[in-house]
Amino acid sequence: MIQPFLQVKAVKNVDVEMIGVDNQVNNTQPSEEAPIEAHSFFEQAQVKLDQVPVGPGVPLGITSVTNPKVGIGGAYGTWGESYDNQTLSVFLEQRLGRSLSEAEKMDLTPLGFLYRHHLTSLSPEEHYQLELEVGARFLREAAHASGWEPGEVDAVLVGVSGPVVEDYTEQIARKAGIPENALKVSVHKACDSSASALHMVLNPELSENNRTGINLARELLGKKVLVGGIEGLSRLLDLSKDVNALQLFGNGAGVIGVIPGKTLKFLVGKEQEVFDEKGLLAVHMFYPHSTPVEGQSLVDVCQENPHHLRVAGMMHEPENGMAIEMAGLMGMVKLFVRNGVECVRDVYQRYQELMREWGTLEKRIRVTIVHHANFKINKLKASQLAKEGVHLNMPWVLSEFGNVSAASVMIAFLRQLPSLVPGDHILIDGFGAGSYYDVFAVAMGGLGA
Repeated sequence: MIQPFLQVKAVKNVDVEMIGVDNQVNNTQPSEEAPIEAHSFFEQAQVKLDQVPVGPGVPLGITSVTNPKVGIGGAYGTWGESYDNQTLSVFLEQRLGRSLSEAEKMDLTPLGFLYRHHLTSLSPEEHYQLELEVGARFLREAAHASGWEPGEVDAVLVGVSGPVVEDYTEQIARKAGIPENALKVSVHKACDSSASALHMVLNPELSENNRTGINLARELLGKKVLVGGIEGLSRLLDLSKDVNALQLFGNGAGVIGVIPGKTLKFLVGKEQEVFDEKGLLAVHMFYPHSTPVEGQSLVDVCQENPHHLRVAGMMHEPENGMAIEMAGLMGMVKLFVRNGVECVRDVYQRYQELMREWGTLEKRIRVTIVHHANFKINKLKASQLAKEGVHLNMPWVLSEFGNVSAASVMIAFLRQLPSLVPGDHILIDGFGAGSYYDVFAVAMGGLGA
């Protein structure tokens, strides 16, 4: 009997010797090209604009999405000034206090990014006030888009790479009007954080779900749950001089409301750890983390108080104290492509086995919701998977944001949500620095399911 889950954990050092990968990055002809033009997010008709009264005033744009057929809603958006690829260079030169050389300026359009959202200088207290207000607004908007009042929410899981304060999830939940006794879970696994959070809500066999007294998938079955990624990356980049990171990353958030087992149903999945020993994408840990025991998981799972769990991934931290340090784009490719392809392939094969057991071999994955690290990484993954007979629809939908880390999977999900119907199967493909991978297939349900 094929069980409807797959949970595999691997702890090993990253293997970066990928034969032929350098040539493929430059020469692969993808089935589609990166978008070359788009309206700024703030200029789009469905975006609700506001000004957050912090510092000189910070623009905030939020879009709400609801699909009553599947019973899921949510909200996504960004904050800060909007910079296209031309004006971004000027902004970064002002931030760095020097000119960028031509060699330092990245050709960002082929990477799928046309805009980024950044903040002018704010004090630490202003950053704190801003991110609490922004986080609370996204939680409230997502609850309302799901047809709930904040006081009805049973749990909140927030993926955040570098929280502005350690109890960020608790504070924004309180500010949003979510009950004190609602469960709060903070997930810190870099860009994989929100995918990991959703995986924990749905898959009872995950190791994180069996390392405290609370198995989230069992505890939250049938309950009203908000899951998201909220990333104030412009603040983190204030603490970095890495020119590549400064050009790729920006602010963004996405939060969805689900009822596990009803509006979203788990099929199969896999989590994986592959320690980035060489620091190809080094990230400072702005959260508590104990030193891992050799051979054991790199992820800390601890109960901060009766209503707050923390899931914290070990990172290779920059030696110079910066927030983020990248070994160039090729480093990201070598870090993520091989392991990401392996993880997706394994889950897809298990999915096919499950469909065979159910007698529904004609069933297909409708769409893959993938972390938008950059367009070339995702297209290379798609190309490698196709060579192994795994053909997936992996649309690129975040051109107006840049790499928004844990927010990207949730934004991508919400942009696909209007087209989904009950019974659709989708694949979530999360990955991030550390490095961590959460890949899982789910079935769209509905309130009448």
